[in-house]
Amino acid sequence: MREELLSVGIDIGTSTTQLIFSKLIIENMASSYTVPRIVIVDKEIIYKSPIYFTPLVSLKEIDGPKVREIIEKEYKNAGVDKKDIDTGAVIITGETARKENAEEVLTTLSGFAGDFVVATAGPDLESIISGKGAGAHIYSKEHNTAVVNIDIGGGTSNLAVFRRGDVKDTGCLDIGGRLIKVDVISKRITYIAPKLETLVKKYHLGLEIGTIATKDNLRPIIDIMVKVLMQSVGLVPIDEDFKLMVTNKSILLDNPMECISFSGGVADYIYYDEKERGPIRDYFEYGDIGILLGESIRRSELCSKLKVIKSTETIRATVVGAGTHTTEISGSTITYTKNAFPIKNLPILKMAYEDESSGSIVLAEAVKKKLEWFKLEGDLQRVAIAIEGKENPSFKEVQAYAEGLVEGMQELIERELPLILIVEKDMAKVLGQTMYNKLSFKKDVICLDSVKLDNGDYIDIGNPIAEGTVLPVVVKTLVFN
Repeated sequence: MREELLSVGIDIGTSTTQLIFSKLIIENMASSYTVPRIVIVDKEIIYKSPIYFTPLVSLKEIDGPKVREIIEKEYKNAGVDKKDIDTGAVIITGETARKENAEEVLTTLSGFAGDFVVATAGPDLESIISGKGAGAHIYSKEHNTAVVNIDIGGGTSNLAVFRRGDVKDTGCLDIGGRLIKVDVISKRITYIAPKLETLVKKYHLGLEIGTIATKDNLRPIIDIMVKVLMQSVGLVPIDEDFKLMVTNKSILLDNPMECISFSGGVADYIYYDEKERGPIRDYFEYGDIGILLGESIRRSELCSKLKVIKSTETIRATVVGAGTHTTEISGSTITYTKNAFPIKNLPILKMAYEDESSGSIVLAEAVKKKLEWFKLEGDLQRVAIAIEGKENPSFKEVQAYAEGLVEGMQELIERELPLILIVEKDMAKVLGQTMYNKLSFKKDVICLDSVKLDNGDYIDIGNPIAEGTVLPVVVKTLVFN
């Protein structure tokens, strides 16, 4: 039986804020004798808001009332009542996620309607979300290849590498279209980001507040930004300029890049087709250098030496909504050493199968590395780790899984965050008990199975039912264009 859900996605980014309303068609794909397996079988975007500049009170604080005002206005424009929303997602990304009141704004907005995914995404998680929204992970899986997606927004460029559908690495650079702002009328420069000021002084480029912006006088600084992007994917040797522009880290260049895709506002002008849209008449119509940056990337070796994949979305390569489905976990295969439920809004870190099948040392290192994706300003969020597991594991294999996971999750242990593991195969009870034993029964473990998850999913774990032998899990999957 099919059911229709109304979903809203709210994205509050460094430069822009937008909403998308979607109609999701869900269907129970399980047989009559098994637990429900609800899948999104179709989706239709029914309304896209205009793209607003994110309102700020100061450089350190989001203007919460203004954001709420925008959202209320767009609900009215879409003809949607809050009570009609079944599910949704509110995501704060980029520099906005680092504002002092980001969590407060997020919590306020999540109460708008429905059972929302609520997330503050640091640069690594934002890279994954935007890369999936652009369709890079699907392309890499369907074509058995590697794709790097670069999401170029106002303040940062987020990189995500997908190999055969798995997230392999992420990175972030301080490169974006609004790092230099220009008055739309006078064309005078009104803002230069600190890192770009450093480069302007280093190369004596003669740009300062009040300078009239032209294509010619901005070209040298934009060329440096494009050079850094080329360095990030291995086309040009790394230098000191690259090190300056790295936000937190860049991607490993252990394998040559094969394909590239772009998303974010600047990507509109990387994929710009003059025959279709006509010549660009005003390079500063948005009050920044985004159009110039996009055009320069389009003419660079990024687009001539790598295979360019057309993104399914550019500026809207963010969450469309949250498709919700519920799975009841088999009571014979779960482990929880303490009733700490309910747990809501828990992001998923899905390990690649090659990480978990290469022994405990490889698994431990992979967990440690990928936990970095869930850090914001050095603080690690609570997270559930998802693995595929094995159908009928031997005792030795269970021991290897437990050793690798316990070692890899040490930072969670040190920060006194919960150890939550989701296993697709039917081995959660023995794995959870083995981990609990290796922790000398001093650290609580939750280990559930029979749920297939991916990076970008969020889950709620409800209170135990059936005398504590069954845990209901709501999986909230971010749905992209």
